[in-house]
Amino acid sequence: MKNNNDCPARLLLTVGEDMAQLLQQPGWLDKWDGEVIPARDTAAALVLIRQLSLSLILVSCDISSAEIVKFIREVRAISADAPLVIVSQSEGTDDAVRFIHAGASGHIVKPLDKISFSRLVEGLRREEDSGDARRKRLFCSAAPDGVEVVGQSAGAAKCLEMARLVSESYCNPILILGETGTGKELIARSAHWWRYGDFSQFVAVNCATLTANLMASELFGHVKGAFTGADRDKTGLFEEAENGSIFLDEISEMPLDLQAQLLRVIQERTFRKVGATRDTKCNATILASSNRDLLKEIQAGRFREDLYYRLAVLPITVPALRSEERRDDIMLLAEYFLESYKAPRPSGVLRFGRDAKRLLMQYHWPGNIRELRNVVERAIILERTDEILASSIIFDQVIEQARPAPVESLESSPQDFSLEAAEREFIQRALDETGWQRTRAAALLGITRATLYAKLKRYDIKIPTDGPPMADADGPNEAVCAPPEHSKASKVSENRTTPA
Repeated sequence: MKNNNDCPARLLLTVGEDMAQLLQQPGWLDKWDGEVIPARDTAAALVLIRQLSLSLILVSCDISSAEIVKFIREVRAISADAPLVIVSQSEGTDDAVRFIHAGASGHIVKPLDKISFSRLVEGLRREEDSGDARRKRLFCSAAPDGVEVVGQSAGAAKCLEMARLVSESYCNPILILGETGTGKELIARSAHWWRYGDFSQFVAVNCATLTANLMASELFGHVKGAFTGADRDKTGLFEEAENGSIFLDEISEMPLDLQAQLLRVIQERTFRKVGATRDTKCNATILASSNRDLLKEIQAGRFREDLYYRLAVLPITVPALRSEERRDDIMLLAEYFLESYKAPRPSGVLRFGRDAKRLLMQYHWPGNIRELRNVVERAIILERTDEILASSIIFDQVIEQARPAPVESLESSPQDFSLEAAEREFIQRALDETGWQRTRAAALLGITRATLYAKLKRYDIKIPTDGPPMADADGPNEAVCAPPEHSKASKVSENRTTPA
């Protein structure tokens, strides 16, 4: 939804003539400290929703339930967050459920009275206040309004400040460096926002996902007949960016010959489509990122030295999550991922336990924010209480690292701080979660089925005797600790990749 700086801070959109007439009566808007904008029907409402930043959409139209559901979905395609309340004649619960499932925030049965409207406004104000408090707690105040960056650490603020300074200058291109998963694209989007707001294109391309043959055509476009299969002209990403920004993610993966073409674009501010005879002007800001040490890439002959020095006018380095200047963001990010988890949570996980927090803070996070999100979502799936315990925190490299014992023995049993105790616990938990289906348990643990068999035998883990044996996902019932037959080559490969 687009922002309009000329509009009041709080806007109420009414949809339907009867709703507009009702709110014009004395006393109805005493608690609404904003402007009311009427829309006669849903078609007019959709036009306004595309143009305005709305605090509440109140719908009362003499249309069918199916048309209301369609309208709700159209609204949510434009604005995912604006509160949307339906006022309808239906007294049954079926329509209310359909409206909420389609994306409505609430449903009120006609006629709407003054008390119900006042309660609606008061509830909306409480939600806004709660949202403001959450934003202040989780999101970095140094980020631009159009980009949400979770974190309050000095490292995040310093990085954003550098991006703001660069974006407010005439610097073009802009180079962003940092390990994988640190949030380089968010920094790029922040720089774009400070330079252009939301009025220009931001085009992102991951150079690692494009083949050398396709990359030139994707970036610069091609003309009809340039090569076999080019049956029409193609607009490249540089042209699509127009007067906005193009973000070249993982630029170190770009082939050397294409690096030379990019250098010419930076220097001459023009590019040539594949098969074309004329140059096209490039007006876009070029943002580039890399998770590699580009100086080492130059020494290895994989990156052009002249391109590096043309890019590195004022490089922005995004610190790793494990660094001292950014470790304070670990729990804020974890809480944000917990609150933002979209899939159903049967257990209703609400918080992290003390020892789960300790594990998250002590881990070195080689995959940074991306790995943290995986760990949190994995814990939400595994946990069966309202609090995430240490036993549900499973890192991507858990088999290769010494891990503390489960939460109940962290303080009372220091002898359980061993790889064997933690590994056995996680294997047992994975088997319980999957109903003792070994293939699924192995996938959950991130190991092969053969490795799981070896671990079961090593730790003498057997199917519980209080019930019948469970069939595996891909085979009949069998002794759980009996490893399958493997060739000598398979055993050698397994030994190389699986720690003891």
